[in-house]
Amino acid sequence: MPKLIIDCDPGIDDALALLLALSSPELEIAGITTVSGNVSADLGAANARKVLHQTGRPEIPVFVGEMTPLLKDYTDARDTHGRDGLGESFLPEVPDASPRESAAEFLEQALEQEEISIIALGPMTNLARLFEKRPDLISRIPRLVSMGGSFKSHGNCSPVAEYNYWCDPEAARICYEHFAAAGKKIEMVGLDVTRRIVLTPNLLSYMTRLDPETGAFVRKITEFYMDFHWKQEGIIGCVINDPLAVAYYIEPSICSGFDSYLEVETDGICRGQTIVDSMGFWNRRPNSHVLTETSAREFMYFFFSRILKKANGTKWKREELSCLEQL
Repeated sequence: MPKLIIDCDPGIDDALALLLALSSPELEIAGITTVSGNVSADLGAANARKVLHQTGRPEIPVFVGEMTPLLKDYTDARDTHGRDGLGESFLPEVPDASPRESAAEFLEQALEQEEISIIALGPMTNLARLFEKRPDLISRIPRLVSMGGSFKSHGNCSPVAEYNYWCDPEAARICYEHFAAAGKKIEMVGLDVTRRIVLTPNLLSYMTRLDPETGAFVRKITEFYMDFHWKQEGIIGCVINDPLAVAYYIEPSICSGFDSYLEVETDGICRGQTIVDSMGFWNRRPNSHVLTETSAREFMYFFFSRILKKANGTKWKREELSCLEQL
């Protein structure tokens, strides 16, 4: 696999996605960039450093990105993720030893040197800034996996829109337009698949039994999230969107979908909606690979086997994760 940059807005599910990525030995993470979304970009960077500290990976640099959307007023999601963005766990701050470049500067410099894939877990503001300035660098990105959007599922911040694309719809539109112009496709991990990934209280208890340290960390940051999902959606547990994007990047067979041309609506009651031309009415070359199917069981096997540690350093075997058969 090529080197990887994770562009994110941590955020509880972003933190879990980072935990998964940092526990996956095949990934060579060149850096983490943050953008204002669930929380502001600077708070997101502080939260990313906390996850790096938790996983013993402080050498990975974190770069603060765009503080506001391109055109829209910024609306965070701290009602969902807590005042600190990590479920009001208020974990100790980790000193900032990262370089001073902005996220956009780091992205540009990194892609000038070599091919690097990107997983975008938040609004696409950093990437839109980069592509507007340097569309030629799109050819240096083997894969861009974006957690965002929705094909047929309802929205999570409006009847039709997923939050990341709703937060900065102009940025999402610019990214898809530039990929269309370059003849490339963004891999859209939207609500159609992420809604199926629910971390339930019993799964969390099983996680804690298998690995008390990691389980305690996950419990600390997700209890607030579970309360939110129960109050807002009547779900027992919490939807963990972003880790699926990381799992799919590593193991594409976890999800399936189809190629299509899509556009992102930027205004009105449909702001942030992804209009997927699945029937080919526009007769345009696909600029996206839209995921529509996934297996919660296969994801959970993957997630648990990666993030949970064994005392002797060996990986968990499938038969040792027998509780997951209930999924």
